[in-house]
Amino acid sequence: MAQPISATAHDTLAQKSKDDSIVSGGRLVAKALKAEGVDTVFTLCGGHIIDIYDGCIDEGIKIVDVRHEQTAAHAADGYARQTGKLGCVVTTAGPGCTNAVTGIATAFRSESPILHIGGQSSLTQHKQGSLQDLPHVDMMGPITKFASGVFSTNRVADMVSMAARECFNGAYGPSYLEIPRDILDAEVPIDQAVIPAAGSYRASTKSIGDPRDIEKLADILVNARRPAVLFGQQVMSSGSIDACAQFARALDIPVYANGGARGMMRNDDPHHFDRTRSDAFKKADVILIVGTPFDFRMGYGKRISKDATLVQIDQSYATVGKNRDVSLGIAGDPGSVCAAVEQAATGRIDNTARQSRQEWMKELRAIEASKLEKLMPMFLNDSNPIHPYRLAYEINEFLAEDTIYIGDGGDIVTISAQAVRPRNPGQWMDPGALGSLGVGTGFAMAAKLAHPNKEVMCLYGDGSFGMTAFDMETAQRFGAPYLAVVGNNSAMNQIRYGQIAKYGANRGDIGNKLGDVEFGKFGEMIGGYGEEVREAAQIGPALQRAREAIAATGKCAVVNVWIDPNEYAPGTKAQTMYK
Repeated sequence: MAQPISATAHDTLAQKSKDDSIVSGGRLVAKALKAEGVDTVFTLCGGHIIDIYDGCIDEGIKIVDVRHEQTAAHAADGYARQTGKLGCVVTTAGPGCTNAVTGIATAFRSESPILHIGGQSSLTQHKQGSLQDLPHVDMMGPITKFASGVFSTNRVADMVSMAARECFNGAYGPSYLEIPRDILDAEVPIDQAVIPAAGSYRASTKSIGDPRDIEKLADILVNARRPAVLFGQQVMSSGSIDACAQFARALDIPVYANGGARGMMRNDDPHHFDRTRSDAFKKADVILIVGTPFDFRMGYGKRISKDATLVQIDQSYATVGKNRDVSLGIAGDPGSVCAAVEQAATGRIDNTARQSRQEWMKELRAIEASKLEKLMPMFLNDSNPIHPYRLAYEINEFLAEDTIYIGDGGDIVTISAQAVRPRNPGQWMDPGALGSLGVGTGFAMAAKLAHPNKEVMCLYGDGSFGMTAFDMETAQRFGAPYLAVVGNNSAMNQIRYGQIAKYGANRGDIGNKLGDVEFGKFGEMIGGYGEEVREAAQIGPALQRAREAIAATGKCAVVNVWIDPNEYAPGTKAQTMYK
């Protein structure tokens, strides 16, 4: 029978394991993460990876352990989006890795810089059928910018740094590292380990591309009469919000934004527009697309007038001109390019051009007002069941100056984009181009951890809420409470509409109807606040009660709003997401 270890013996073992002259693979991981600026790791425990936790304790890196690896990956993604730093998720082998795949794929399509470190069985058990053994590197390769195994403890920190660099190479994105358990647990003399120093190899990513193209773009804009610009996710992730906003103001260009760039300008800014993008793109003489691809959200570029001079600025050379020919393409940092163009164009725009642009913006503003007027009856609709547009309107009215808004769903999030206007940069998050459901819980937890003094709200569809909601308890456990609003129509409604339209009402509810669940009780179950809302007039008061409950208790709140299952977003009715 084994004898218990005495306190003295335990202290001796602990001292040995922390001997500064030797270091384990897990501690090398932590040292490298610290050098990369990582202060928080999202994870779900497993026997293959626990030495990393031990290293994180030594380096002062916070460990946030969740209930499902998908949430951990989404949280790492959300943390990267909110902080501008490298996000990190650590999973065990096998199902730990596969459960995280959706989160990594979401980051890949959204160009979010996260490092996924995964466990693996020992090299000595290679191809023997060990527990949770899978070809992780092969699986992760297509949805990452870099994927590799680590085969030497001496190289662990070096490989972490290599993977991190790839996350910021060109357009941002995720990397994956697999570390076998015997590599991770082994100890080596620290003077034999390759440990890049913090910042020692950093190169600037603020490229402006070819200076001659900066001059070409300046010439184009100086002569434009009806210019327009669309800023996308890269503008936020690259830290270019201020430079891009200043560029648009200085050159009098109407601004549209999608993805994380929403909120880059306040609603009352004369250069901010959000309901007339299609109108502008039909009539503009010069159109700039900055930091967003010609993907399905842009109709693959087909919705842009062929008569316009089209300029694309992107961090990735491969994205410039993809799906749509452009008049001029610049691969570089969005903010740096815009600042350089602004400087090159300063003082060259004559009064006639300025007057034309003012008239152009006045024309667009009138169209915006007309479109808003047409939406107001739906925004103020008092019907029962509640019109989803009324819910979106009430949420927008409720938002505070510092509220970070997150959308997690299909039709409900599409509808919310018609009404919800974030007050400041970085206060809009959505699933992105992959269209993943279930992102909200990880995003909300990460946003609150990154900005503890800001309010965080997530609007879920009832389908997406059911996917990851149990990790609201994780958010509470780590002092990151947030407000969850569920637009509940008991269906996967975006798909339901398409089925009804294609196959008829008698076959339209197959595979998309959900049960009627009072999710407000879930908020109470985890020790927080919960409320059911069935009347439109009660949405605002319920949201306020939830806000007060979070402030008073430090716990999450769930407001379950019962909305009309037979109302849909215009994009859903047109099925434009599939065209």
